Amino acid sequence: MKDPYSVLGVPKSSTDAELKKTYRTLAKKLHPDINSGDEKIAERFKEVSAAYALLRDKDLRARYDRGEINADGSEKGFSGGGFRPGSAGRGHAGMGGAPFGDGFDPEDIFASIFGGQRNRQNPRQKGQDRNYRLKVDFLDAVHGGKKPLTLETSRTLNVTIPVNVKDGQKIRLKGQGGDGINGGPKGDAIIEILIKPHGFFRCEENDIYLDLPITLEEAVLGKKVNIPTIDGKVAMTIPKGSSSGRSLRLKEKGAVDPKTKVRGDQYVKLQIMLPSEPDEDLEKAISKWAKNKEQNVRSHMA
Repeated sequence: MKDPYSVLGVPKSSTDAELKKTYRTLAKKLHPDINSGDEKIAERFKEVSAAYALLRDKDLRARYDRGEINADGSEKGFSGGGFRPGSAGRGHAGMGGAPFGDGFDPEDIFASIFGGQRNRQNPRQKGQDRNYRLKVDFLDAVHGGKKPLTLETSRTLNVTIPVNVKDGQKIRLKGQGGDGINGGPKGDAIIEILIKPHGFFRCEENDIYLDLPITLEEAVLGKKVNIPTIDGKVAMTIPKGSSSGRSLRLKEKGAVDPKTKVRGDQYVKLQIMLPSEPDEDLEKAISKWAKNKEQNVRSHMA
């Protein structure tokens, strides 16, 4: 039999916990139940189990490390009387007469990997996850809240919408999916959030953006106006001589960051709107003003 440390691929300094973790990983990968018909992998599984059976026994591991016994558990100078790969934990004795592996059964660890009692033919399996889509209003997505969702089972749940949830973000509801197999746990419900576009707000990260129509009078002379925010209307001053496209900031009027709890800002972009119908008085006033003013607004494009 090969050196058990080499079989498991671990150094001699490995702790008991490290040995167990390595064996669990190999057992899950090599177990015959998931490699049906592959004799090479079955032999590898037996080899790994035998190596772990020796090393998990503190006395046997110490004797092996001191060179007193062989890798199969037999005394040095003898062979064939020790533990046989694949017989771990089934009462086989080494030359010293003690049970090799101290009653170790690789099936016990394999069962613990998947949970529950052993059932080699029908292991426990988690139920399938169920996928849903849930449409959420913009303001509900920003502020958070609850939204009803009807599952495939016809059961209706009030889903908690996290604060500042993003479009496409997924929420997992544990145990609300398909039934488990052979006593396994139920699957989960995976809910994809779809946010309905707002009429004038949009959200980027934690900041809210708004395009605000203003009159020519408000742009030229300036004025205090009421504008919408996600929390309701607030007063904002439009500075005199504001051009269309100018952006004004309302500090801490944005969405709350779900991790830091810091609130973003709201940015208001001004959009000058002329009268929808021709206005003769306005045309005369602008014409008179323009005769006495020179203004090259496209000088940077020359």
